Amino acid sequence: MTATTVAPQSKTSDVIKTLNRQQANALVAYLNYKKYHWLTFGPLFRDYHLLFEEHSAAVFEMIDELAERSMMLDGKPVADPADYLPTATVKPSSGNLAVKEMVEEAIATHELIIAEMHQDAEVADQAGDIGTDDLYTRLVQVHQKHRWFLKEILKKNDGLVS
Repeated sequence: MTATTVAPQSKTSDVIKTLNRQQANALVAYLNYKKYHWLTFGPLFRDYHLLFEEHSAAVFEMIDELAERSMMLDGKPVADPADYLPTATVKPSSGNLAVKEMVEEAIATHELIIAEMHQDAEVADQAGDIGTDDLYTRLVQVHQKHRWFLKEILKKNDGLVS
C-alpha cells in the first residue's frame, strides 16, 4: 500500500472486526485474571497472586490499545459493556477452580488469543495495514511470554499446584 492508496473499505472493516474481537477478548481475559488473582490459594499463594496481577495489568493495557487502533482506522471500538461477551471468543471463567485449573484455563486463553492474532495479523496484512499487523505482532509476544510462564508452573507436576 503506497501513501496514495487506501485499503478498500471492506478490508478495513474486516480489520476493525478483528480489533473489536481482540479488545473484547482482552477484557474477558483481564477479568479472568482478576478472578485468579483474588481466589488463588495454597503454598505458593503470594507468587501466584502477584503473577496473576502482573498478567492482568498487561492484558488490561491491551484493551485501550486495541480500541484506539480501531478508532485510528475510523472504526468504532466495543464500548457498551453488554457487547463484550457476544464479541469475545474467550470465555469467562466460572465456578470454583483449583489453582492448577486456573493456570490451565489461562494457558488455553493465551493459546486461543495467539492463534487468532496470527490470523488477524494476516487480515491486517492483506488490507495493507502494517500498523495493526505490527500491533498484533507485539501483543502476540506478550501472550506467548505469559503462556510460557504459566506452562512452567505445570511442568514438573510436583504437586505444588493444587
